[in-house]
Amino acid sequence: MLGGKNILLGITGGIAAYKTTFLTRLLIKAGANVKIILTDSASSFVSPLTLATLSKNPVVSDFVQQEINTTDWNNHVKLGLWADIMIIAPATANTLSKMSNGACDNLLLATYLSAKCPVFFAPAMDLDMYKHPGTAASFKKLKSFGNIMIPAASGELASGLHGEGRMAEPEVIVDFLTDYLERDLPLKGKKVLITAGPTYEAIDPVRFIGNHSSGLMGFELAKVSAQLGAEVFLVSGPTHLDTQEKNIHLKRVMSADEMYEEVHQRYADADIVICAAAVADYRPKSIADQKIKKSDADLNIALVKNKDILFSLGELKKNQYLVGFALETENELENAKGKLKRKNLDAIVLNSLNDKGAGFGSQTNKITFIDTNSGITTFELKTKAAVARDILNEIIKRRYA
Repeated sequence: MLGGKNILLGITGGIAAYKTTFLTRLLIKAGANVKIILTDSASSFVSPLTLATLSKNPVVSDFVQQEINTTDWNNHVKLGLWADIMIIAPATANTLSKMSNGACDNLLLATYLSAKCPVFFAPAMDLDMYKHPGTAASFKKLKSFGNIMIPAASGELASGLHGEGRMAEPEVIVDFLTDYLERDLPLKGKKVLITAGPTYEAIDPVRFIGNHSSGLMGFELAKVSAQLGAEVFLVSGPTHLDTQEKNIHLKRVMSADEMYEEVHQRYADADIVICAAAVADYRPKSIADQKIKKSDADLNIALVKNKDILFSLGELKKNQYLVGFALETENELENAKGKLKRKNLDAIVLNSLNDKGAGFGSQTNKITFIDTNSGITTFELKTKAAVARDILNEIIKRRYA
């Protein structure tokens, strides 16, 4: 959720400022771009060099840049417009009071007054300061401005007292931001089931029947679904790909039978099902216990048909929005429409091996999205990440618009 977001972190002068090194690291790890404004007093608690190293951006603290023989200045308006999110952490009682009353005596406050993005503040102060009516008035006033408070935690404070006033831990702040961004996502609370990759059908302990699918399309679909707020169950055949998204539950399988069993366990609870895996149509009738030795004679392997996962899901379909893929080489549109109807799908994604840059083993794809109402949308050649977003947008438009 924080990937690619521009986050402006304002740090004020409290002992909790030391936690911002960990907060910065977590934001960067989550894929955010981070710039930091440090007040003069905050630099007594945390090093600008440390924060600059962690954020990969210069840390600013004053309007005038400190380099010798320069007339450059730190533009608070530009900083405020750059940010998608502004966080002030720790937010001391002094800074909160100034924010609530429109004071503007440092770069951080000037930037705050210029910010057009959501502003979050994480209070940090001692117990008596936190409970003071003046501080409570600051909280109330800032919330009325639309600013968002990240509640302080209870625990041991710098004075030795126990109670409210501890700045929220960095992990809690990151989770708070993520939850805030997720609340209006179109797939929030939805469960999405996706299949990806090839299946390998064993011939003997060494050899198998497989195909060239990398699994990239399915993994990109899972990533976009998670970014749109869904809880994703990704069932993947053999692939080198992996995912660290917390909303994606990855189950690895080998054969078509294993994928069939895993998908059917998850199907009843799914809201959207996208079958992007290249499942083998056939498997060897029998699997040799030992490696088959090479001989001069021809080798004949009897094959039997695998269960049709997509067809079986279409038969059981109730409230799920079921999407399949059709990789074709001839009569593409007619074949895709036939598969759509025959397997009782809600939509099918057509790609043709005749289109350069589409199909297996490529970083790109070119698709046509077809639904049961004969709605046909054709897209240009794009990266599979962009194609995944196109597919999810088409599904959302039809299912939830």
